[in-house]
Amino acid sequence: MKKAAFSIGCLIAASLAGESMAATARKEIRVVGSSTVYPFSAAVAERYVGKNAGAASPVVESTGTGAGIKLFCAGVGAAHPDIVNASRRLKASEYADCAKNGVKDVVEIQIGIDGIAFAEAVAAPGIALSIVDIYKALAATPFDKANTAKSWKDVNPALPDMPILVYGPPTTSGTRDALTELILEKGCDSDPAMKALKDTDKDKHKAVCTKIRTDGAYVEAGEQDNLIVQKIATNPKAIGVFGYGFLEENTDKLKGVSIGGVAPIYDSIASFTYPGARPLYIYVKAAHLKAIKGLTEYVAEWTTAWSPTGYLKRRGMVVAPDDVRAANATIATSMTPLDPATLK
Repeated sequence: MKKAAFSIGCLIAASLAGESMAATARKEIRVVGSSTVYPFSAAVAERYVGKNAGAASPVVESTGTGAGIKLFCAGVGAAHPDIVNASRRLKASEYADCAKNGVKDVVEIQIGIDGIAFAEAVAAPGIALSIVDIYKALAATPFDKANTAKSWKDVNPALPDMPILVYGPPTTSGTRDALTELILEKGCDSDPAMKALKDTDKDKHKAVCTKIRTDGAYVEAGEQDNLIVQKIATNPKAIGVFGYGFLEENTDKLKGVSIGGVAPIYDSIASFTYPGARPLYIYVKAAHLKAIKGLTEYVAEWTTAWSPTGYLKRRGMVVAPDDVRAANATIATSMTPLDPATLK
């Protein structure tokens, strides 16, 4: 990953009381996190530089949501990122880590909507799945039994006799978290016994419902979603899992796989009728706002980019409803920290 370099004199951390860093701490904005949000964040960075003469180009890294949040929450100061991109909401346990390390004022801004898209090559025969099909195909122990399914037909007799081969995100990815929460867990809970297990043994429920098999049917393809696109575009027997924006940008190579009869298209994601629809966020470190030149302007650029006529929609982002955009534009202007009591 590309990282910013700092001189020894610039590594000045803010105090745990929330004091700002020295103004000369770092010239460039540093952003880490979600591979799904990465292309949107990079586009905003490019436009920000174009609008602000002499501004240093922000350093944007695709680390995955989970890994990015760890970097973001590690502390306040020039050695730590200013913003983390996230394809899921911050967890209460992650905020606790932030607070423990002195990162107490975190600004949460919803930037738009995305969907966990299942896709296959244009040349593929075509497959339509349900959330139960996906759970039975990918879970390590579906319904608390060893997974012996080799082909999609083993999962559901109505599906093609084609080997199960799914390229998807690793455990550090917010897309992986959303996959387990929005698809696998719901498929698991279709069984009343599994749903009841959540109340009696949460740890076992989590293992049975969200642990993905490691025998080669599911292949972790890292944090570079473009690599997944390349792999499935040339293999009509493979399925890929990534953010909707990557499907939208590659319709000449890929086609979406419907889930429960709903295709991953703009309208179904915008209305949350597609099972994999989810909000996207950026989190800003309030303690860095005065110390990092241009950070406030960079965040403000998002509010012009995420409109129905903005350039992020052309990049594949699904635009949030008017009221959501208005509320988050206010947060981006006031930089009001989130209430940790609302996190789960």
